[in-house]
Amino acid sequence: MPEDSTDKPNIVTCTAPVNIAVIKYWGKRDEELILPINSSLSVTLHQDQLKTTTTVATSRSFQEDRIWLNGKEEDITHPRLQSCLREIRRLARKRRNDGDPGLDLTGLSHRVHICSVNNFPTAAGLASSAAGFACLVYTLARVFGVEGELSGIARQGSGSACRSMYGGFVQWIMGKKDDGKDSLAQQVEPETHWPELRILVLVASAERKPVGSTSGMQTSVQTSCLLKHRAESVVPGRMVEMIEAVRRKDFTAFSELTMKDSNQFHATCLDTYPPIFYLSSVSQQIISLVHRYNRHYGETRVAYTFDAGPNAVIFTLQQHVPEFVRVVQHFFPPDTNGGQFIKGLPVNPATLSEDLEQAIGLEPMPKGISYIISTKAGPGPCVVKDPTQHLLGSDGLPKRTV
Repeated sequence: MPEDSTDKPNIVTCTAPVNIAVIKYWGKRDEELILPINSSLSVTLHQDQLKTTTTVATSRSFQEDRIWLNGKEEDITHPRLQSCLREIRRLARKRRNDGDPGLDLTGLSHRVHICSVNNFPTAAGLASSAAGFACLVYTLARVFGVEGELSGIARQGSGSACRSMYGGFVQWIMGKKDDGKDSLAQQVEPETHWPELRILVLVASAERKPVGSTSGMQTSVQTSCLLKHRAESVVPGRMVEMIEAVRRKDFTAFSELTMKDSNQFHATCLDTYPPIFYLSSVSQQIISLVHRYNRHYGETRVAYTFDAGPNAVIFTLQQHVPEFVRVVQHFFPPDTNGGQFIKGLPVNPATLSEDLEQAIGLEPMPKGISYIISTKAGPGPCVVKDPTQHLLGSDGLPKRTV
C-alpha cells in the first residue's frame, strides 16, 4: 500500500548536557513534584565530550507511546516519564486553546516514539538521568511547539535535570511554594564566562552504583540530622558565596567551597542510617592526592567533587591540566593494553618532578582509574539540524546503528 504522506512521522532530534553540582542537591521535600530541601549550583559540561542525544517522532500511525534507551526498549509507563509527557502535552493543548496561530495542531493527539542514547556510562554517578530528562523535555517541547520555561518540567523527571536546561553555571532555586512553580533553574553565568576553567572526569568505575540516588536521598531525609542542618544552616550561605566566586572567577574560593560541599554531602551519606558509602578507596586516594598536590604548591590549583558514585570530577585551570594529568597517570598507572586513557580535549604531555612525586608520596594504585575525560563548561540543549543524525527511521523505529 502506498504510504500516505500524513503518516510520515514528524521527527526532531536534540542533544543535552551533563551537569556537575558544586553545591549539592540531596534530599526532597516533595517526592512527587521533586522539590528539593536546598538550592544547588552546577557547572554544565561540554557536549563534545558528554551528552545525551534524543529523537522524538510523532505519527498518526503509531499505536502507542514507546521509548528506547541505549538500544533497549524500556517501560514508557514509568511515573517520571509520564509526568514529563503529560506536562508537555498539557502546555501544547493550552497553547492551542489560547488560539496560537503558529501552532501545528495535527500532532497533538498522535502517539510518540522516543529513542535516547548517552555517549557515556549510564548510572555510574555521571548524571545520566539529568542529561536524559533534560534532553527528553527539550525535544518533546520542540515537537509539540511548546516554548518558555521548561526547567520545571525537566525537574519532574529528575531533579538535577532542571540544571541541564542551561549552559555554563546554573543554580536550581529550591523555591517555597507547595506546587513547585518557583522551584526552577536559572543561569548564573554563560559557558563563555570562565574560558580558562577545565574539568577532568576521573572514571574510577563504570558500574551501576550500589544505592540509587532516589532511595539514598529518602533514607537521608528520614534519618540524618546533619542533612537537616546542612539544608537549613549551611547551603544558603554557600550558595551566595559560590555565585560570588563564579562571578569573580575566584578559583581559590570556588575550589574550597566545591571540596567542602562535596565532603559534607558524603558526610550526610555517612550520617544516614544505615550509612551509604559512595566513595571507594580510589576516591579517597584521589582526595589525598589533590590535597597533597595543592599543599606542595602552597595554593589551591585543583579541586575535587564527587556525586553519588566513586568517580571524581576535578576542576582546575588550563595551565595546570598537563601536570595534574601526569600526576594522576603516575599514581594510578593505567592498564597498558587498554585503549585511550585520556579522552576528550587533548592534553599536552608533561613531566613529573621528583620534588612533586615525593611531596605527594602515595602508594600507586594500578588500574584505579579506567580513563580520564578532559572537558570544559559548555552550552545547554540544542537541536540537531542534520536529519541523518536521527536515531529513529521513517518507520518510527530505532535505526540499526543505535
